[in-house]
Amino acid sequence: MINLRDLTIKKIRDGLLNKEFSAFELTKEFIDVASDKNKEVNAYLSIDKDQALQLASEVDVGLAEGIDFGELAGVPLAIKDNILIKGLQATSASKMLAEYKAPYDAEVISKLKKEKAVFIGKTNMDEFAMGSSTENSAYGVTRNPHDLDRVPGGSSGGSAAAVAGGMAVAALGSDTGGSIREPASFSGVVGLKPTYGAVSRFGVAAMASSLDQIGPITKTVEDAAILFKAIVGRDPKDSTSFEADYSDVTNEPNLEEARNLTIGIPEEYFGEGLDKEVEEAINEAINDIKSLKISFKKISLPHTKYALAVYYIIMPAEVSTNLARYDGLRFSPLEQETKSGLLDLYVKNRSRGFGTEVKRRILLGTFVLSAGYYDAYYLKAQKVRSLIKQDFTEAFKDVDLILTPVVPTPAFKIGEKTNDPLKMYLSDIFTIPANLAGLPAISIPVRGREGKLPIGFQLMSRHRREKDVLDIGRLYEKI
Repeated sequence: MINLRDLTIKKIRDGLLNKEFSAFELTKEFIDVASDKNKEVNAYLSIDKDQALQLASEVDVGLAEGIDFGELAGVPLAIKDNILIKGLQATSASKMLAEYKAPYDAEVISKLKKEKAVFIGKTNMDEFAMGSSTENSAYGVTRNPHDLDRVPGGSSGGSAAAVAGGMAVAALGSDTGGSIREPASFSGVVGLKPTYGAVSRFGVAAMASSLDQIGPITKTVEDAAILFKAIVGRDPKDSTSFEADYSDVTNEPNLEEARNLTIGIPEEYFGEGLDKEVEEAINEAINDIKSLKISFKKISLPHTKYALAVYYIIMPAEVSTNLARYDGLRFSPLEQETKSGLLDLYVKNRSRGFGTEVKRRILLGTFVLSAGYYDAYYLKAQKVRSLIKQDFTEAFKDVDLILTPVVPTPAFKIGEKTNDPLKMYLSDIFTIPANLAGLPAISIPVRGREGKLPIGFQLMSRHRREKDVLDIGRLYEKI
């Protein structure tokens, strides 16, 4: 029997090349474990056994013929259900897409198929990626493998729970305001949000187009670097994507070079509202990194206090536009006949198809874009967004990275915040600024918390400098 919990991408590659196991055996083992554990965790919305085993068999045949597919060949991955895989369901955890099957692959899936990665299934999420706990799914709550009474975070909670629970080696999620990093922190795994535009969004159900980004959720920072490298690149089908040289992101980090970097600690992230246990854990991580003789400096990001308000104006505005296409007639038809006319049909379908949180954000977004309120809310929010970006530009003149908490608290209990949307929104307060500024950011589990709830710390760096956060993260893991 293969020890799935200890496997990483690199260990799988070594195991396949050394014939310790086949890709077929590995995939079958993961599918069996995932199918069994999913009954209590609900990380997967669907597990596609036939396609996964077919992909794994192709890897075994290729390896037998001496073909070198690369580092991701035969690696079992979990994919968030808003990312399209041709022929598989893509519900975005919504009744509005209950019967929808993807007619094509997302660009990131096309890249991973070339790498011969294996897809175990599609993971649960907050409906259309709107939430911080994966409690907003139309298909049930996902539970945190570390404590089944607690949330795994959101909106990529299913992907994080699958990796944390040993139900996949790694996963893809999407991050609009913290939806990779927050569940990574709650679930004790690594979550990387790349620079905006580093990874194509083609084939991903859009939430807020100026904020969305796809990224890896993994067991180690090294695995995050490997998976990130496989999915980056310019895509003509996504005009926001760019070409950049990321060939060095998987190189072994150089400690002497890392000691030339300075890490900033923003005072605004360590004030009122930060849980004492989280603050202590973050300080432990800071002290560990200081032991590597890496310099720290106190900095200020004065407009951070406006980030949450800005986000909850801009994001709903973009949501209301992007979700206008879901009328219950296309993609996954609901009710198609009414005696009262087309408008009544749309109202009935959208009322039945969307959950409470999605409706709330559509209404908020429609309001801030409406005549008489556009200038007062949306336009003003965009101006403050520019100030938040400028804060980071100024900070990066003095430091190379910024270290903060990921979430103000450890994972909270299921149902604890569902009746208080504002309290739920506060979970994103430390992650949102990176999305507003388009910066790369990573959540890394604080070491030495065995037997306790996981807590992550966040590293942010300049645009296109994922290597800096990945290098510091890898050095930290080796302490």
